[in-house]
Parts: sequence; structure tokens; C-alpha cells
Amino acid sequence: MFSSSVAGAPQIREPLHAPVAHLIRDGVVEGIHYGSVVVLGAGGKVDFQLGDIEAAFYPRSALKPVQAVAMVRAGLPLDGELLSLTAASHSGEERHLAGTRRILELAGLTEDHLRNVPDMPFDPVVRDTWVREGRPPSRLAQNCSGKHAAMLYTCVLNDWPLEGYLDPAHPLQQAIAEIVEDLTGQRIARVTVDGCGAPLFSVSLHGLARATARVTTAAPGTPEARVADAMRSHAEMASGSGRDVAALMRAVPGLLAKDGFEGVEVAALPDGRAVAVKIADGANRARIPVAAAALARAGVDPAVLTEFRGEALLGGGQPVGCVRPARSLDPVVVPACA
Repeated sequence: MFSSSVAGAPQIREPLHAPVAHLIRDGVVEGIHYGSVVVLGAGGKVDFQLGDIEAAFYPRSALKPVQAVAMVRAGLPLDGELLSLTAASHSGEERHLAGTRRILELAGLTEDHLRNVPDMPFDPVVRDTWVREGRPPSRLAQNCSGKHAAMLYTCVLNDWPLEGYLDPAHPLQQAIAEIVEDLTGQRIARVTVDGCGAPLFSVSLHGLARATARVTTAAPGTPEARVADAMRSHAEMASGSGRDVAALMRAVPGLLAKDGFEGVEVAALPDGRAVAVKIADGANRARIPVAAAALARAGVDPAVLTEFRGEALLGGGQPVGCVRPARSLDPVVVPACA
């Protein structure tokens, strides 16, 4: 279905983004979000594209399922909730903190071994509670702590040094980079530092979609299938209560979805149909309605995507518009908004 050959790195250039969403206020286009969208068919062919899907970009946390696959290939024995947490951008809820502690315990380590950036919980309600209680930022609460704990556990299992586990030259990160190239089907264009301190690999939007499709179409029992099954079965561990990415996986049977900072979303079905979205200005409000429109393009029943059309735009506390996908992506007229 998907070729395993690795092509050259995507070109580093200013992306040629296109309008992907309009901010509509009472029938007038008040703002335009630019970005890029790719839709892959079950065989890996590009069925639809908008903007620039081949330029190098940073997928941010949308690449975490691939990183989790790399760790499982390197011997990480986790499954279920803890494997889902390995691929998580979690909300900092108590179950996420408890799961991260459990991974560290399995490795014989503690929170002190983590080298991600201390932060407050991502979920605003949980964060407000921390503030009221006077709790300081912590590495455990930071949204990537599950990934970092799993990275340390993988190092322990392979007798790799814990010191410098975030260095791109470290054996762990070299192993992850190899799988990123394998699953995306292209060389990494550039390596930088993500917000949490881990290496961040630049690929193309097309490559990100292809990698996620390969994860969902892998044979049962493979590292790819184990990661996909864990995330789909424990969507809230990979994100959090009330998060749209978890709701999307619950709404669409078999869907694997992952969001990333700066307006990135990727999703794939078990038959290999996949979509990837990048909102140029990083606006979160455009990410989910554009992703939902892309999924409809991929053949998902629009009726199950209704709740993902985006939040209403308010005027005086009343709905007066919305953020709707550009008609080049979604040609269906939405009378209440457009």
C-alpha cells in the first residue's frame, strides 16, 4: 500500500499557503486564515491538496505518535493508557501525572530525571486550580512529560545514558530520527528544539500524513498498531477531558488523531485515508473546522463531524458568525454563517 523508500528532504522555503478558513461576521468576511491541507486516499495517493504540502515545516506534537512508535521499536514495553500517554500532549490532569509517575517507576527513576521544561497544566481549569493552591510549575505537569518519561525508560532498557537524552546525537534521538524518516518516507530537513526541549524534526505536511497513515494501516501487534490502538482506546490519556482531538477520535470509528501547537492537526483511518492540516498563523480556532472539512473530503460522514465545525463567533453575547472552511476546501454553503 505505502512504499517504504525514503526520498530526499523537503525544501526549506517560505510555504505557499492558501486561504483555508474565513472568519465570517454577519455575512461579511472579517478575517482569513491561510494554511495548507492534504488528503490522502486509502492507497496513499494525494486526493486533495490546498496550499503547500511539500515545503518543510515543523509538525510539533502531531509527530508524537511516530516518536512513540520509535520507542516501542526500541523495546518500550508499554501498552494501553501508558502507551497513549507516551504519545500525549496531555492536559495535566491527575491521571496524566499519575501515569507519568508510573512510567518513571517502571524505569526505576523519579521526576528529578526529567529534562522537559517545568510548566503549569495545559488545561485552563486544572491550571487555575494549581494557581489557587499555590502550586508551582513542574516537569510532571508539563504536557510532554509522558513522552519524556517514556524516553528515559527506553534509555534504561537499552543501556543508553540518561544524561543528554535530549541531544540529537544521543542514541535514543538517532533511533527516533530513523523511524521519522522511515514512516514519513523522506529525509529530515532540519532538527531544532521543541517547546519541551526535545528534538523537533522538520518534514513536509505530506510526509506527516503519510506517516500517520502507515501507523494506522500496520499489521496487528506491530509497534505502529500498538500505538494506534492505545491512543484510540485511551484518547483522553493522549490529550485530556474536553479536548477536541479526543472527541474527534470518539466520534469517528477507528480514527487516530493528534494535534500540535501552531495550528497542526493530523488524522488517519485504518484503511489509510489520512488528512493533515497546518494553519499558517497558528490559530487554534481554525484548526479543528479545517480538519473536519478535510475528513469529510476523505469520505467521513459529515453528519458525525457536525460538532467540529468550530465555535460560534459572538457579538453582544449572541452568535453572529463563525470560522468556516474556505469553499475551495468545503464547497457546501452553511446558511447560518455564510
